[in-house]
Amino acid sequence: MQKKTFSEIEKEYEFEIEKIVKTIKKQKARLVLLQFPEGMKPYSTIIADEIEKKTGCECLIWLGDCFGACDAPNVDELKPKVDLIVQFGHTENL
Repeated sequence: MQKKTFSEIEKEYEFEIEKIVKTIKKQKARLVLLQFPEGMKPYSTIIADEIEKKTGCECLIWLGDCFGACDAPNVDELKPKVDLIVQFGHTENL
């Protein structure tokens, strides 16, 4: 299976990347944790690469389950501490 590009998967989903980039830059976040629902996890590294390219931050990908907005990861024990958590939803573009 050939790896899709960010432009290809952006046609399927609205990631609001520019909003995320703006927030990362505004908060001067250097370490960002990305959380994805199961259906989007195959694209997680592509999205992380795009965010890193546009911001210069480092992205970590949460591999635990994600079943909605109330399912935020407990990052209190992570070292180093993350500066920002971005949780992606699973609504496809129509």
